[in-house]
Amino acid sequence: MNYPFWDIPRLGSGWVIGLIAIFHVMISQFAVGGGFYLPLAERKAQRMKDAKLRADWMEQLAKHSKFFLVLTAVFGTVSGVGIWFAIGLTHPEATSTLIHNFVFGWAMEWVFFLVELTTIAVYYYTWNRVDEKLHLKVGWVYAGASVATLVIINGILAFMLTPGDTWISVAGTGHEASKFWNAFFNPTYWPSLLLRTCVCASLAGIWALITASRIDGDKHPELKTSKVRWSVKWLVPSFVAMPFLMIWYYAMVPASQKALLTLGIDTINSGTFSTVTRMALIIIVTSATIIGVAYFLAFKNPTDFNLAHAMAVLLLGLMATGAGEYSREMLRKPYVIGRWMYSNGVRVPHVSRINEEGYLAHSAWVWNGAGSEGTGSNYSRGEAIFRGECGSCHTLKGYRPLATLLAGRDRANIRNFVVMLRENKADSPYRKFMPPMAGTLQDVDDLTDFLNAQVNPVLPAGEKAVLTARK
Repeated sequence: MNYPFWDIPRLGSGWVIGLIAIFHVMISQFAVGGGFYLPLAERKAQRMKDAKLRADWMEQLAKHSKFFLVLTAVFGTVSGVGIWFAIGLTHPEATSTLIHNFVFGWAMEWVFFLVELTTIAVYYYTWNRVDEKLHLKVGWVYAGASVATLVIINGILAFMLTPGDTWISVAGTGHEASKFWNAFFNPTYWPSLLLRTCVCASLAGIWALITASRIDGDKHPELKTSKVRWSVKWLVPSFVAMPFLMIWYYAMVPASQKALLTLGIDTINSGTFSTVTRMALIIIVTSATIIGVAYFLAFKNPTDFNLAHAMAVLLLGLMATGAGEYSREMLRKPYVIGRWMYSNGVRVPHVSRINEEGYLAHSAWVWNGAGSEGTGSNYSRGEAIFRGECGSCHTLKGYRPLATLLAGRDRANIRNFVVMLRENKADSPYRKFMPPMAGTLQDVDDLTDFLNAQVNPVLPAGEKAVLTARK
C-alpha cells in the first residue's frame, strides 16, 4: 500500500472511471470504424456515374469528416487523458503494472495516435485541394493507424482479464516484460479484437446516421436515401457475427469469471440476477432495438429519418456500449488483473504476508496516532483500511454504500462479516466477486470499529433525549 487515497464522495472513484470510459469508448471505437467509413464512402462516391449525386456525396462527406475530426480529435483525446488521470488515482498499483509490462506497447500506440491526429487533420483540410487519389490515400493511412491503436489497446485490456499462465508464472519476479508477447496475445485477445472490430463498424454507421439525418429529404431525396441506407448497412455485419464471437469469447473466459454470468442465468426464474447478467440482458435488448429502429425508421423510410431518430439510435448505442464496458469490468471481479491483483490493488501472493504483518505495516501515507474516527486531518486505522481495501468499489453513503449494506447489524455481526471476508472460504457467497480482506486480527477489529461507527453512530446525549421523547 504505497499510495494515498482518492476519495470521491457518493459517486465513488470506480464510477468516475466508468463514466469517462463509456464516453471515450463510444468515440474511440467510432474513430476506428469511422476511419474506414470515410475512405470507403469516398471511394464509393468517386465511382458514381451520376455527377450530381457524386458531388452531393462528396459535400456530405466533407461535412461528416469535420464532425469526425472535432469529435475524435478533441473529445476523444480529452477523455483519453481523463481515463489515465482516473485510473492512476483509483488503481495506481494496476496502472503501474500495465505501464511496466507494456511500456513499449503504449509507446507504439502513442506513435500511431499521433499519426491519426495528423492524418485526420490533413484529410479534412485538403478536401478539393489535392488530387482525389492522393486525398483517398490520406484517408487510408488514417484508417491503418486507427486499426493499429485498436490492435494494441485490445491486447492490454484483454490481458487484464486473462493474463495467461505464462505471464503469471513470472509475475512478481521482475521478468514480466520478457513475456510481453505471451501477455499481449492472451487467451481472450482474438475474440475480444473481433468483437471490438464489430462494435467499431456499428458505431461508424450509428454516428454516420447523425449527419445523414440532417440532410433535407424533400430537397435531396436521392442523396438522403443513399446515405442513410448505406450507413445502416454498417450495422449488419456486427449483429450477424456478434453472437458467434460472444460464444467464442465466453469459451476463453476463466471458469471463475464465468460463474458471475451463470449465477444470474441459472437462477433467472427466481429473479436472482448478477450484475454481469443484467448488463448482458441490456446489451441484447438494446442491440435488438437498434436493429429494429435502424431497419424500420431508417432503411425503410430514409427520407423521413430525422435527427431525433438518429439520436435515439445513438442513445441505444451508448447504453449497449456502456453495458458492454461495465460487463467487461465486472467480469474481472474479484481481480483488476486476473489471478494476480485484486480489485483493491492487493497482489494475490501478498495476502498471506499482509495477514501476518498488517495492512498498514508498510504505508507511508497513514498516521496511526491522533485523530478520531472519520474526523481530523489524520485517518484512523480503521478508516485507512476501509479506504485502501474497500474504497475502490464502495462508498459509505453513495454507490454501493456500506452504511446501507450493513444497516441493522450490530458490532458483533459486522465483525463476523469482516472475518468471513478475511477467511475467504470456498463456500463464501462473496468469494466470486469480492477480494479477501487482507490484514491481521487487529486490522479486522479496526475496520469493524470504523464500519460500526458509520452504521451505528453514537449520538450526543442531547440528541438521544430528543429521539427518546419523539418515540
